[in-house]
Amino acid sequence: MLTVCVAPADPPLIVESVRAAGGEVVGDPRRAEALVWTDSRPEGVRDYLTPSVRWVQLPSAGVERWTREGLVDSTRVWCSAAGAYAPQVAEHALALLLAGVHRLPAAARSRTWQRDQPGTLRASTVAIVGAGGIGRAVIPALRALGANVLAVNRSGEPVEGAAATVPFEDLSAVWPRADHVILAAPATPETYRMVGRDELRALGPHAWLVNVARGELVDTDALLAALRAGEIGGAALDVTDPEPLPDGHGLWAEPNVLITSHSANPQARLTESLAERVRENVARYLRGEPLLGRIDPARGY
Repeated sequence: MLTVCVAPADPPLIVESVRAAGGEVVGDPRRAEALVWTDSRPEGVRDYLTPSVRWVQLPSAGVERWTREGLVDSTRVWCSAAGAYAPQVAEHALALLLAGVHRLPAAARSRTWQRDQPGTLRASTVAIVGAGGIGRAVIPALRALGANVLAVNRSGEPVEGAAATVPFEDLSAVWPRADHVILAAPATPETYRMVGRDELRALGPHAWLVNVARGELVDTDALLAALRAGEIGGAALDVTDPEPLPDGHGLWAEPNVLITSHSANPQARLTESLAERVRENVARYLRGEPLLGRIDPARGY
């Protein structure tokens, strides 16, 4: 029997998912072998990291807060929720890209009848930087719309459905090859502000940049300058740096920018998706199988 502490809150869906997989829910972390942390913030988690806890399941796909706090180490197994929210975030990414290519932000701001010339994804090349759970989930939809997918991952190993896969170390060669880009990579020291003015210029004046990952992957000042200079077609951002984006920030005023305020993963679906991941990982733990979303402390995700 696996004893699991669900904290700091214990939503019924999460509790039931532990039990459904064969685990026992306990309130005292000193009796727990596993901890399911249900708060998106790391504050307070140290109080629950008792010597008995061998595995920690986190509620978020991005874990930069946890790694920066020095919490994720090799003394116990840490798992993120990477991939658990992929279907809904991939759907949002596609919606953002389609909105940009079809010039919906400009249409929404229009106050007079004006026929525009929208683009199309058909026969275009869409680069997905960070072809993990979200990236892989959006590929079938892009292909159904006639787009070619250029996938970027750490290893360069082929990604199913992609016309080509490029290792992250060769990322500089991707920008001039892409008509549009979707960012779905984790926030790490390597990916910090990986999209700057040079990368945006390489994309070209018709390209749309979609970010459903973390705001800090993009140099915001460089993005704003590129937009004002007409060096890219536009940006559709679910995440920004800083976040929340302050009122009056220049990005709010740009006609070719769409901002959705970190809402790609709807709250109504979040707990259900996390419960599914918890159920699966508890079952895997009991069977002695590899856990989903296991974090590599060295890589930070």
